[in-house]
Amino acid sequence: MAYHSPYRAPPQISAPPDQGFLWNIFQRSSLLSFTVEEVRVELKRLRPGKAKGLDGVCLRVDKDRSGVISDSELQQALSNGTWTPFNPVTVRSIISMFDRENKGGVNFNEFAGVWKYITDWQNIFRTYDRDNSGFIDKNELKQALTGFGYRLSDQFYSTLIEKFDRQRKGQVAFDDFIQCCIVLQRLTDVFRRYDTDQDGWIQVSYEQYLSMVFNIV
Repeated sequence: MAYHSPYRAPPQISAPPDQGFLWNIFQRSSLLSFTVEEVRVELKRLRPGKAKGLDGVCLRVDKDRSGVISDSELQQALSNGTWTPFNPVTVRSIISMFDRENKGGVNFNEFAGVWKYITDWQNIFRTYDRDNSGFIDKNELKQALTGFGYRLSDQFYSTLIEKFDRQRKGQVAFDDFIQCCIVLQRLTDVFRRYDTDQDGWIQVSYEQYLSMVFNIV
């Protein structure tokens, strides 16, 4: 099988200046919002390595006081700006990136990394959400991915919108935008392992193709 990739260079994702991020913390059935600066202050007060003594933001997110924030706890703490639950697939993808011990969640030190990772992504999202709608449409998605180094056809961008538009609005929300970029990055990483001469073309056997897919799903 021969496959062609239109990328010209590995996507490089850099975050613009911090513009703020909302954490939704459910406490006593009320919804509280924390800005990035408020979360940063809380994080400074936390003591790394003392999982059982987590307070502030981590304590509110860590509902069962286990010292490990699960994917369901993290999902409840995140806002995608549309008043709908944060994409659970995105949450699991993020947890898996930072869960170094395969414990099914993140501790304090890992949580700090998760927070920065998501904040960086929201800054990127806001950069390309030029109409401040809380969604990225096809043209905005094209601008974002082109900025990362991807060279894709209009037809493929339509496919991406269809795939990651969970709310069927013809646009992609923040959490789905993250998932879209994660999947594209993983696909590109696998493709590049076989594209040894970096010409954007590979030829693989059926079993190699299956291995590529299984490394992603």
